[in-house]
Amino acid sequence: MKSNTSLLFLFVAIAFLFLFARNHLPFAPPPDVIALLDCAPDSPSPWCIRFQSNKTPHLSDTPNHPLDPLTIKEINMVSSILSSHALFNSSNSYAFHSIDLEEPHKEQVIQWTKADPLPPRLASVVARVDGHTHLLTVNLETTQVTVHNTAPLSGFPTLTFEDLTSTIWAPLSNAEFNRTITNRGVDLADLSCLPMSLGWYGKKEEGRRLIKIGCYSKKDTPNFYMRPIEGLIVLLDMDTKEVLEISDQGRNIPIPKAANTDYRYTAQQQKLNLVNPISIEQPKGPSFVVEDELMVKWANWEFHLKADPRAGVIISRAKVRDPDTGEMRSVMYKGFTSELFVPYMDPTDAWYFKTYLDAGEYGFGLQAMSLDPLNDCPKNAYYMDAVFAAADGKPYVQPNMICVYESYSGDIGWRHTESPITGMEIREVRPKVTLVVRMAASVANYDYIVDWEFQTDGLIRVKVGLSGILMVKGTKYENMRQVPEQENLYGTLLSENVIGVIHDHYVGFYLDMDIDGSDNSFVKVDIKRQDTSPGESPRKSYLKAVRNVAKTEKDAQIQLKLYDPSEFHVINPSKKTRVENPVGYKVVPAATAASLLDHDDPPQKRAAFTKNQIWVTPYNRSEQWAAGLFTYQSHGEDTLAVWSERDRPIENKDIVVWYTLGFHHIPCQEDFPIMPTVSASFDLKPVNFFERNPILGVPPNFEKDLPVCKAALSA
Repeated sequence: MKSNTSLLFLFVAIAFLFLFARNHLPFAPPPDVIALLDCAPDSPSPWCIRFQSNKTPHLSDTPNHPLDPLTIKEINMVSSILSSHALFNSSNSYAFHSIDLEEPHKEQVIQWTKADPLPPRLASVVARVDGHTHLLTVNLETTQVTVHNTAPLSGFPTLTFEDLTSTIWAPLSNAEFNRTITNRGVDLADLSCLPMSLGWYGKKEEGRRLIKIGCYSKKDTPNFYMRPIEGLIVLLDMDTKEVLEISDQGRNIPIPKAANTDYRYTAQQQKLNLVNPISIEQPKGPSFVVEDELMVKWANWEFHLKADPRAGVIISRAKVRDPDTGEMRSVMYKGFTSELFVPYMDPTDAWYFKTYLDAGEYGFGLQAMSLDPLNDCPKNAYYMDAVFAAADGKPYVQPNMICVYESYSGDIGWRHTESPITGMEIREVRPKVTLVVRMAASVANYDYIVDWEFQTDGLIRVKVGLSGILMVKGTKYENMRQVPEQENLYGTLLSENVIGVIHDHYVGFYLDMDIDGSDNSFVKVDIKRQDTSPGESPRKSYLKAVRNVAKTEKDAQIQLKLYDPSEFHVINPSKKTRVENPVGYKVVPAATAASLLDHDDPPQKRAAFTKNQIWVTPYNRSEQWAAGLFTYQSHGEDTLAVWSERDRPIENKDIVVWYTLGFHHIPCQEDFPIMPTVSASFDLKPVNFFERNPILGVPPNFEKDLPVCKAALSA
């Protein structure tokens, strides 16, 4: 009787715990996450709000270009084809980690015109079937399925939303975990937990998909990131949801207070109206058009634009018009964010593994949020949705993921005013208007803003902004006077009991440059001091440019050096200007950072693309992801650094340039409780590409051409 009573009590307790978690956790345990994504219009769910679109439901979308992403109909067709395939219909369980367009071969795309039929539509599918990873190609015309061999690759595919949502409630089924939470003084109703990729640190982590869970208290604040339950880390088997280990080394560390952590405008006692509203008005409408949903044409530029679940935004077939010939000339075949690496600089047990590869592990595009009109993008912006596939193969819409807008901030395209001593009254100035393509991804606490900015002078600027919320560490210290001089905090004391941990951000870009064609060369132009000979000149030295054409990949592994400067040109040696200079573009770095980690440090091995700021490889359609195809728990054997060590020929070949943008972040109090945006960028700039300044013929502004805006009458 006692045994039966105990079993009954246990059953009731588990049922109560399940219901409690379901009602109180930020992500309830969904039996079918697609139900969260495919909501009725009047649903109050925050997931539904996120995924509702105020545009067409995309049900009737059809592809118009070889690079157009899969449509809703096509994703449904892929799911249907695979459901009857032997690999899947005999399976006990499977999940789709990605269903994307397998792009046609580059030559097909380049030769295609609008008058031609589309090449066969293929889907690239990554699926986990009965615990094994499979890479497949599905031909939508023939329904043929090809299964590719991925045996040599370590690691697992990008996590799905289902992976993330199911893992954060799994620890609640563990009694030891629940006792630990209550012993730390946190009510289960105030608990928020986050899944954290754990990198790879040896054989003990091989053979199964693992994840670590960190937890916070959201009592009295939506900014639970500032209230960590420090030192508590749960190791979980992602497939079985089994809790493998609970580590709690922070029992003596208080949970930081909620005071002053709420960043919402409605919660601010001091409202700051520092500037008057600003808006760009275009009575004649925008100067760009979007043809067939995805082909952008603006000023002298045209390019294909699409959303991608891993890369976020992909720019393809970027061309600029030559002002002399009117020809649309090729600049870049394809450009996108290939990988992000965010290592935290704390080697302690609860922090050493926090070395994230955000694109490969979480999906940069999957974490992209709907942009907020008037705030993320200005009033004159045009918005584009994304269509992605959930783990069960059903499509869903990610609305307003990308915005496109014209920007004018008072910058100058070019100018010259002649000095009065010449007797010539000349003042010529041209305003600079640019076209911006923007996306923003919220990868848990951090927000990334990525802009592709096109200028009429042929320049492309790629800019990354960092904002969001720091990942902080709890501490017993409330004031720096309490900290022993010899103790390493691994960061900055931002507020009472809160340390902002030092960390880096690296964003790696894939740039398939096609300067007037695919066969290009990479030229390192070294800027050298030349000493003059005795009696040659009153000068003792001057600078000269020494051009070195990279023959193989190792010649093009570049680490930037301030006192050993160079320019980095991509040229077409077969195409010359009127005066016989090879046409080209150059990569122009701005402020950036380099990884200082030991090359044998496990996270650095996995993110070895950060070893150099510039790499150049021969084009290979299988080499697109700088940290490898399957990044999660990978060992680092399938990375850009490994490919480049093959030292393949790159002179006058179809080449890809890789650029790594870096940030060192030593947190400061201004980053609390939410960070002002910090940005860095690099440029792709014409170098002897045009015969002269390509915007000589652009007119200045005249008062009569500008809209007249009047202030609204006050009530």
